[in-house]
Amino acid sequence: MKVGFARVSTDKQDLKQQLDALNAVPCNKVFHLKASGTSQENDEKLAELIDYIRDDDVVYVTKLNRLARSTNKILASIEAIHEKNARLVTLDGSIDTSNDNPFSKAMISIIATFAELDKDLIKQRTSEGQAAAKAAGKRLGKPPSLDQKQTKQVVKLLKADESVINIAKKFSVSRQVIYRIKEKHITK
Repeated sequence: MKVGFARVSTDKQDLKQQLDALNAVPCNKVFHLKASGTSQENDEKLAELIDYIRDDDVVYVTKLNRLARSTNKILASIEAIHEKNARLVTLDGSIDTSNDNPFSKAMISIIATFAELDKDLIKQRTSEGQAAAKAAGKRLGKPPSLDQKQTKQVVKLLKADESVINIAKKFSVSRQVIYRIKEKHITK
């Protein structure tokens, strides 16, 4: 049986290209998810795939880094696939674990190492970008629910003993937003 595995790291990314490639194989079943390759959710989906496969099955992925993003997890996944007497094939042509020779094993380790390096470089670039944005005075994260004028109005209403629930309804925000403003601006 041909079994596929597709993964993208975030909800904003699209699985369509990977799913189309795996359906062109054609795979009898495709396991897929939107989660980081280092997440618990990815580990669980891989475990589900490995539990599903049987002797002589072939697991297809578009690229080796779709399995996971760390060398250890990639190698452990391949080992688990082999323990089920199945093999792994990447659609980019770089891996076919039916070739059980020293060169193939070394190639798998090298590609897995580069997958982990890529993950680490992305993390580093993201951190550097955030630090540069912060240094430039840009606010990171979700924008505030209320602007400065609205915040001043909330503070005025709180000082006038208006209830948090009523204020939250008036400004169409959660009570937690009002409580945070109260905590920050109202001293007792």
